[in-house]
Amino acid sequence: MRLLNASGCLDALFAPDVACSLDVFVTKTVTPLAREGNEPIRIAETEAGMLNSIGLANPGIDRFLQETLPRLAALEVPIWVSVGGFCVEDYVVICERLDAEDVVAVVELNLSCPNVDEVPESVGEVVAAARKATTKPLYAKLSPAADVAETARAAENAGADGLSLVNTIKGLTLDERTLRPVLARGIGGLSGPVLRPVALAAVYACFRATALPIVGMGGVATGQDVLELLAAGASDVALGTVLFSDPGAPRRVRTEMEAELAARGFADADNAVGAAHGLDGSTLDRESRVATEKPLHTGAKMAG
Repeated sequence: MRLLNASGCLDALFAPDVACSLDVFVTKTVTPLAREGNEPIRIAETEAGMLNSIGLANPGIDRFLQETLPRLAALEVPIWVSVGGFCVEDYVVICERLDAEDVVAVVELNLSCPNVDEVPESVGEVVAAARKATTKPLYAKLSPAADVAETARAAENAGADGLSLVNTIKGLTLDERTLRPVLARGIGGLSGPVLRPVALAAVYACFRATALPIVGMGGVATGQDVLELLAAGASDVALGTVLFSDPGAPRRVRTEMEAELAARGFADADNAVGAAHGLDGSTLDRESRVATEKPLHTGAKMAG
C-alpha cells in the first residue's frame, strides 16, 4: 500500500519534507497552456469540509517541463503527473510530451474537475487517445457524480491501468451576512470528511466492476480511514484536505494504520484490500475477482 497526496493538495516545492514523507507525489493538474484559474475568492471553509474553485491554475506544459519537473525530480520521490484538458487533443498533447520524461512514473488523467466550464469528451475517448499517446501507466481520476462503476469500466476497456477515486463533489456556501455565494464562481468542489462515505461507495463499486488497481481518496484523516478504503477495495490511498491543516499527517496516518491493522490481525495493509467484500484482497487473483464479482462484464482491456 502506497500513501500519496491528492492532486492539488500539496506543493512539494514549498513543503518538500511533507512530499518526501509520502510514497508518491502527485502534481497539480497540468494543461497544454498556462491558466490563471478562476477569480478569487477561490477557497472557503464550511462546517462540512472545504470548498475550492481553483480552476486548474497552472503554468502550462512548457514551463512545467522546463522549470517544475526538474525541481520535483531532485526530491527523489516517485512522481505522478496529473493531466487536464478541455478536449481529447489536450490530453494527447501532454501525454506525448510526458512520454519521454523518465522521472514521470504515472500519468493521472483528471477527467472530473468540477471547477471549469468546458468539459472533455467521454472518459472512454480520452483514455483511448491518451493510451495511444504514451507508454506510461494511466490512472483515470473519476467523479462520483455519475454511474462511477460504468465510467470505470469504460476507462478500463479504453486502456486505463488504474483508477483514482474520487474527485470532489459540487457544493455551495453562502455568506452569512449577504446570503451571496462566498466563492467568486459560486459553486466549488467540496472535499473533507463529508466526502469519505462517497469515496467508499465509489471504491467499493469499482472494485467489483473492474480489475483495475484503485487509489482511494476523499476525507482521509486517520489510519482508520485508510483501512476502510483498503477494505472497500483500494490498493493505495491518497491524503487530500488534511494536508492543509496537518502537514505531519502522512507519518501520523501511517502509524495509526499499522496499529489498526495489527488490532484486526492483518499481517500488512495489502491483506486488508477487499475485506469489505468478504475477500482477502492480497491473495485474490485480479482476473478471478472480475470473473466472480462482475459476471456480466465481458469487455477486454484494449491494448495500447
